[in-house]
Order: sequence, then C-alpha cells, then structure tokens
Amino acid sequence: MSTRPVEFGLFLIPEADNYRQLTELTAYAEDAGLDLIGIQDHPYQRRFLDTWTLICALAVRTARLTYFPDVANLPLRNPAVLAKSVASLDIMTGGRIHLGLGAGAFWDAIVAMGGPRLSNRDAVRALSEAIAVVRAMWSDERSVRVPGDFHTLTGAHPGPTPRHGPGIWLGAKGPRMLALTGLAADGWLPSSGWAPPEFLTEAGKRIDDAAAAAGRDPAAVRRIYNVSGTITDDGVDRGFLEGPPTRWVDDLTALHQDQRIDGFVFWPIEGEPVEQVRRYAEQVAPAVRANVTA
Repeated sequence: MSTRPVEFGLFLIPEADNYRQLTELTAYAEDAGLDLIGIQDHPYQRRFLDTWTLICALAVRTARLTYFPDVANLPLRNPAVLAKSVASLDIMTGGRIHLGLGAGAFWDAIVAMGGPRLSNRDAVRALSEAIAVVRAMWSDERSVRVPGDFHTLTGAHPGPTPRHGPGIWLGAKGPRMLALTGLAADGWLPSSGWAPPEFLTEAGKRIDDAAAAAGRDPAAVRRIYNVSGTITDDGVDRGFLEGPPTRWVDDLTALHQDQRIDGFVFWPIEGEPVEQVRRYAEQVAPAVRANVTA
C-alpha cells in the first residue's frame, strides 16, 4: 500500500472550441477539493490548444490545484526550454507544477511539424538524455554540460530554480521505458486504457527492480493512474471502472492498496462530462479517501 496521501484529479482534453468548459471544470475541481489537473499534449492536433499555454492560463486562475502535461510530447519540445517553462510557472504558482514526459508517438504527425522520427529504442535514449537536461537546468550550478546524442547542454546557464522541485513523471509502457522510470523518474503515469490491473502488477515490479538496482527506494517513485470510464447512475455494475459510484470506490481503493497507486486522474469517456466529474468529485473521491484513512 502507498504511504502517500491519495490524490484525485481530472484529465482534460485541450479542445480549442471547449475552452470555456475547461475553465469551468477547473474552477469546479478547485472548489470541490480535487488535487490534480493533467492535460494531454498533442501539438499536431489542429483542434487542440497548446497544452503548455493552457496549463499557464488555468494555473493562474486557481490557488490550490497542481498541474502537469499528461504527457508532454518530447520530440516537439526542447527539454532545456521546457525545463525553464516548468520552473517559471512553478515559481509563479507557488510550487504547483509537475512535468509529465513521454518519449513520443504518432511519428508521421511529429515529422510533419518538423520533429524527428525516432525508433522506439532511440526515443527512450532521447528521453533519458532529456531528463538529465531538465535536472541540470533546474540545478543551482553556474554552468552545466550534459553530453548526448539527441539532447545536450554545452555550458548552459541554468535558472531560475523551481520553487518546490517539480517531479518528472513518465508515461511508460514498454520494458525500456519502465526501467528508465525506476532509474531516473519521480513518478509513473500509466493509463487504464492500456494498463489494466494485471499490467500494473508486472510493470510496477519492473520499475521497483530498476529503482533498487540503481540504489533508489522503489517507494520514491510515485504512481499516478489515468482512469477512463463511466460512472453510471443506473446501479448496473459492468466491470472495472464501468458502473455506479460504489464500483468506482471499490476499484480505486483496491488499486491504492494493492498497486500503490496514490493519484487518480479521471477521464470520463461517456455521458455528460460535467455530471461525470461531479459524481467523481462528490461521491467517489471522498469515499476512497475515507477508506484509505480507515
């Protein structure tokens, strides 16, 4: 079981035509006592707002919520500049920013925007180098050098230093990505759409083993789970993350106890999104918190 307080958040889709609802959902999340806002990052999606710009706009409208890209598209975001952006907003918000990072996907779309096309192996290597770049840019050194084949620093001047030390959370699925998470990351961001509970068990062991081999405490790597499904009101239990609030309470409690999941980021996939978020915030999250406390 995780020893951290369990946190709850929302997974937002940055649709340009939906900006008003995004601001309303975020304001509701703040008032309802939720903790996290994760926003997916697909710069090549023409209907989407830029994720980092949206995070900035929402973060300065709130006082308590923590934000992160879920996850930032590294091939289209220079890691040194991204590190400076994260540190800057972390200072502006009093320490309410984390950095979700992904190795990349949808390579045709990335290439169309001028990004590189990388093999899976090279994408993981590039991500590993980017983590080193980000950490160097968050240091208080006067000048930093990071060698690499994809991302380098050659005497760069870091700064400003983040307010609270943002975590680097990886959207990791494959064996090399999971090993990198245990080796170098502060958190893991799986999604229920591709990571059911049985996968969490196997993948979590890979992360723990990699962390231990690197001399790290495996428990230091947070586990934040993107949960997609429908909270129904008809009382019918349709299985994992598909049913009434009681089903969700049981599932999330078990995930916290059995898989060390300490953060749940909700993405409603059917039904009216505002009503889905209300059920999650008002019926599911408080009951899971009570179970964990008990």
